[in-house]
Amino acid sequence: MSRRTIALVGRPNVGKSTLFNRFVGGRAAIVDERPGVTRDRHFGKAEWGGESFWVVDTGGLVPQGADAMTRAIHEQVDFAIDAADLVLLVVDVLTGLHPDEHEIARELRRAGKPVLLVANKADDVPRTSAHHEFHALGIGDPLPVSATTGRASGDLLDAVVGALPAAEEELPRDAVQVALVGRPNVGKSSIMNRLLGVPRSVVDPEPGTTRDAVDSPLRYHGHTLNFIDTAGLRKRARVDDAVEFYSTLRTNRAIEAADVCVLVVDAASGLATQDLRIAEAAWGHGAGLIIAVNKWDLVEEKDANTAARGERQLRDKAAFLAHVPFIYVSAVTGQRVRRLPPAILEVAERRTARIATAEVNRVLERLVAKHQPPQAVGREVRLLYGSQIATTPPTFAVVCSRPEAIPEAYTRYVVNGFRAAWPLHGVPVRLKLRARRRKSA
Repeated sequence: MSRRTIALVGRPNVGKSTLFNRFVGGRAAIVDERPGVTRDRHFGKAEWGGESFWVVDTGGLVPQGADAMTRAIHEQVDFAIDAADLVLLVVDVLTGLHPDEHEIARELRRAGKPVLLVANKADDVPRTSAHHEFHALGIGDPLPVSATTGRASGDLLDAVVGALPAAEEELPRDAVQVALVGRPNVGKSSIMNRLLGVPRSVVDPEPGTTRDAVDSPLRYHGHTLNFIDTAGLRKRARVDDAVEFYSTLRTNRAIEAADVCVLVVDAASGLATQDLRIAEAAWGHGAGLIIAVNKWDLVEEKDANTAARGERQLRDKAAFLAHVPFIYVSAVTGQRVRRLPPAILEVAERRTARIATAEVNRVLERLVAKHQPPQAVGREVRLLYGSQIATTPPTFAVVCSRPEAIPEAYTRYVVNGFRAAWPLHGVPVRLKLRARRRKSA
């Protein structure tokens, strides 16, 4: 899918994430004084002068770095540059020209992409002249800007819009937003990389390698699935610094924005308490839910009933899991990973299901005839009629004579009856009991 994209590249701690936030208009990227906080690419949509485009923030480049994480970040930056229509090389006027920036400039020239040189932290714009030394990079005139204060950011955005190609295809309005969620190091990034066919996210044995939410669209049978590979959620007690706090906050926001959440759990350790909390959060926000049991290839002693037994044990922990599909996958071997896109589309379709009012009342009458609501002393408790009042998730209203007298157990009975009548597997179903309006005299 073609779209106009700019990539922000540069050494660690030159202010790429601050500039990214300035462009997209919010705290979409983690900003921290420590260098190297941004590890993966992440996307945000920016608009300027009636034009819209995607901005990609990247990890800090250390050209001569030899450790595994530095090499992985370099590979991610290469992917971002390859996918970009325009590259912004961000430099720091306070620290001055660095030898690594000569190597980065050479790499950008070899890539053959148009480049704008952004001299950041020029807080005295337009009086400063500190940016002129960056002419030595040979990639054009440096554009002084202060990402922190916003000075000259409008001029920079004018230059960006002027250098971008004409707008082409946008992300479709009907794109399904899919949040890959779960504890750290369960294989979320590996699953997304397997689906996309490229190493889209850094994969490292160190838990919590993915810190920001990362978007990746996938075209599948005429549909667009926009995958968000989120930072691994940790227990609140372990969120002990600003980076972890904002990563957790951003993951929760991804859950809130998702149409479907794919909860990735480790087959060896099973569904932990934190997994259950994540599932409950997704279900409570009204998202569709699929549980992907990863590393299934590493389970040595299993038979035809192993999965079914495991699901029964998990559903004993939370009743709503009985309504959630389980898919047993291996990101390493690719086993059953390709079952995820069609399952996601099915759940997304069910989440938008619309049931005719006549059908709702037919099923409701059958349920009431089979099992009447408990009757308290005094006025009779009756369920009169129902209708669907919302989708995403499917929400029904039932008008009653005395809604306050209907116990929660009977409400669950009606919801389960609706589930049995219609294909709503994988999505929460909500039921609102409403009192019958009395006619005014």
